[in-house]
Amino acid sequence: MSTPLTDAPTESTTPRRMARGAHWLVLRQHRAILLCLLGLTVLASLWLVHQRGQLIDLLDAAGWPEKDVPQPVVGRQYENLTMLLGSLPVILAVFLGAPLIAADIEQGTARLVTTQTVTRRRWLVTKLGWCFGAALVSCVVLSALFTWWWRPYRSVLSYSWLEPTVFDNTGPVLPALALFLTAAGVTIGVLLRRVLASMVVTFVFAVVVETAWDLLREHLAPTRTFTYPLDAELPARLSESYEVERWAASADGTLYGWGSCAEATDEALDACLAKTGIVDNVIEYLDYEQMAAMQWTGAGILLAGTVALTVFVVWRSSRQPL
Repeated sequence: MSTPLTDAPTESTTPRRMARGAHWLVLRQHRAILLCLLGLTVLASLWLVHQRGQLIDLLDAAGWPEKDVPQPVVGRQYENLTMLLGSLPVILAVFLGAPLIAADIEQGTARLVTTQTVTRRRWLVTKLGWCFGAALVSCVVLSALFTWWWRPYRSVLSYSWLEPTVFDNTGPVLPALALFLTAAGVTIGVLLRRVLASMVVTFVFAVVVETAWDLLREHLAPTRTFTYPLDAELPARLSESYEVERWAASADGTLYGWGSCAEATDEALDACLAKTGIVDNVIEYLDYEQMAAMQWTGAGILLAGTVALTVFVVWRSSRQPL
């Protein structure tokens, strides 16, 4: 006869031994996906180091920074690398998060485990801890290496710092996005209780989140504006800025669409400028100096979502049988 489910350990089992048993069980259950994640992290890390070495050799051969470097500096290998990093949160959500609890529910392992010496809460917290820990370590390592690869040479790369290939793969964004999507996968698995359905729904949810994140990214910090004469060049200090919008402006500050007089011939252009009184260019932009604050703001939003989803999973699992 099985022992009734309880949140208290039996008298014959110490908490320390029970904790070790729970960790051993989780590692044994998920050793395949954890080993795959470890291998992926190691291979991607070596790939990053190799790519950085190739970039340094290319720049040295071109005489950079004293000489300009022909564009594009990086090619298909860079695109493949950033695609892999950008896909990692989705991969973790679908193959690690979604089946984490759903597989145990579907196979009956959850009920079996919690009738032994491991309490339901201990088992759940252990699984979530290993899951989130593995995702966090992998993404922190890869994000740190990619930041080390990109930051010193960003001025010669033809990719803006606000593009997903850079913004989402450097700093805290990659780990935070991976944790949020993984937590979402776990939550979907607990709700649907079927592995395949959970993986499919998690993938669709991750695509929706990635799309929404693309729309949110520009709004993580207030934009700035800069006005300069119509016939002047954009100052060099704004060379790394991300242009959000551009206008033409008259002396009294009235804004016109940037192409208001752009298509006119020379004679018509003078007449158009005289009629509208346009004398300045106005650019609305996000500065590179805002990048770190924007990344931490976005990471904070994602981590808050991760905490909320994790609390919901623990709460629901403690109130309803798995």
